[in-house]
Amino acid sequence: MKLVVAITGASGSRLGLKFIQKLPSNIEVHTVISKSAKKALKLEENINIKDLINERKDSFIYKETQIEAPIASGSFKTDKMIILPCSMNTLAKCAVGISDNLVTRAFTVMLKENRDIILAPREMPYSSIALENMLKLSKLGVTIAPPTLAYYSKQDSLEMMEDFMIGKWFDLLKIDHNLYKRWK
Repeated sequence: MKLVVAITGASGSRLGLKFIQKLPSNIEVHTVISKSAKKALKLEENINIKDLINERKDSFIYKETQIEAPIASGSFKTDKMIILPCSMNTLAKCAVGISDNLVTRAFTVMLKENRDIILAPREMPYSSIALENMLKLSKLGVTIAPPTLAYYSKQDSLEMMEDFMIGKWFDLLKIDHNLYKRWK
């Protein structure tokens, strides 16, 4: 599987990094990290993204300005995409078809090619505009899956909560895992 992972500048950008770290090694990952995500990671986690680049063998990292990247073309075959977290700015651009950077260009390509897309909006509460944008995208076949906890798997640490959310996104992408305890 070839998977596009876009990390945008919403709070919780570390979830995007952890998502990539938990992916099985047989998945080819094409990652775009926005400038705002880099800032959020530095402010929230004191993470310098340069320290984390290319830890995976089948990993490709692009700048959001690299509109010539392979994932900007429908002729480059990728299977699925997740924007995690998805900022409200990125959500709005996706909803109206603005493709002014590699994240939104890759999204537009995935949408026109009818490939699986998940958006994980990170905001609370949602404004009416954000809800309208999510509804519009959902009607176009985009899966809207914000980072939401469930309590039946009895998470007792932040790491377990994050694993649960990542596991749910893996489920949506049809990626096998054992990141959380399933309901019996």
